[in-house]
Amino acid sequence: MASTVISDKRPGYGQLLRTPGALSFLLPGFAARQPFAMLTIGIVLLVQHTTGSFGSAGAVAAATGVSMALFAPQSGKLADRYGQRAVLIPGVLVHTASVSLLVALALGGAPLWALFLAAVPAGASVPQVGPMVRARWAAKLDGTPLMPTAAAFESVTDEFTFVVGPVLATALCTGIHPAAGLIAEAALTLVGGLFFAAQRATQPAHGVAAATSAEPRRSALSIPGVRVLIVAFLGIGAVFGGMQVSLTAFTEEIGNPGANGLLYGVFAAGNMLAGIAMGAVAWKTGPRRRLILGYAGLTVAASLLWTAHSVLLLGALGLVVGLCIAPALITGYTIVETLIPASSRTEAFTWLTGAVALGQAAAVTVAGRLADAHGASSGFLVPMVGTALALATLLALRSRLQPRETSRVAARGIGHRVPVAVD
Repeated sequence: MASTVISDKRPGYGQLLRTPGALSFLLPGFAARQPFAMLTIGIVLLVQHTTGSFGSAGAVAAATGVSMALFAPQSGKLADRYGQRAVLIPGVLVHTASVSLLVALALGGAPLWALFLAAVPAGASVPQVGPMVRARWAAKLDGTPLMPTAAAFESVTDEFTFVVGPVLATALCTGIHPAAGLIAEAALTLVGGLFFAAQRATQPAHGVAAATSAEPRRSALSIPGVRVLIVAFLGIGAVFGGMQVSLTAFTEEIGNPGANGLLYGVFAAGNMLAGIAMGAVAWKTGPRRRLILGYAGLTVAASLLWTAHSVLLLGALGLVVGLCIAPALITGYTIVETLIPASSRTEAFTWLTGAVALGQAAAVTVAGRLADAHGASSGFLVPMVGTALALATLLALRSRLQPRETSRVAARGIGHRVPVAVD
């Protein structure tokens, strides 16, 4: 698919949304990705209602998250090889059936092992709509100055999803029925996923059409730079998971559980604001340097969370952490697009999305145990350690984030006035 030629020096969101065919996949894609943030909280609320145990509910939800993280890259690899439609249609059908089975088992009082059996395919079949939307942007905007803007737009959309999805699921579960959140999740997945799959015109090239003699097919995981970015995104997942658990524990510890939603909202708002700003700036600094600087800022901010002993201070630090996440997340997605051949785009994006989910699942478990044993403040050590280890990896292996030569040549093609800065 030919790239759209962009010549503006400061491309913005308006220009991005005017990209031919963009709205045709953005609108159904937005509906189809909402369930991603509804699934975990929907499982927790339903299973806790039927079993009376938060521990059992959390374990079932964690099984879903881990299976999603493990199977998502395989879904992306299949989409690159056979096309997004070929993967989406059976995927949404399996997911809808799995979630429906989980609901029926939970309401029927099935044993915990049966819930686990249903949770695994429900997580493994979660449609990877976010990475597929990113792959469509990349196919249209490859080598143009609008790619960082598209990455920022997708980050804001993801964050908005993670704000709206849990609120919607919670309202349905508490206001209508404990199973209503998961039922809505399954319905949105089915309808949104099928409508998204129907947008064939914007689907990236796949299979033989996506591979050339200059860029033979290869697994995204075989590229060293992708593996480095996976570690970085595991650290970002550790921030999300550690914040979720530790904020809940902190507000319960101080006797003000109602403040949990406010604190997490401030954290999410910081992420969204930084994402919007990232897409509006014409960067002269290269993406590799931006990633390292942004990740260093995230590590410093995350390292201060455990020192907070008041809602006001924790809210301020949470805002700073949120402001630092978006630059690292967006720049990581920008870099990975320069590392991989077109035939491996969706797979690479799903590896990064899966890394966030896996880091989040691990952080939820570790932070929860630390908070139970040593208090809420100890749970905030998880984001600190996770980002510190990831930053050390980035610094040690930063040379592996060098863009492919074909990407740099393409980015300097006719009609591109913005030079590509490697560092």
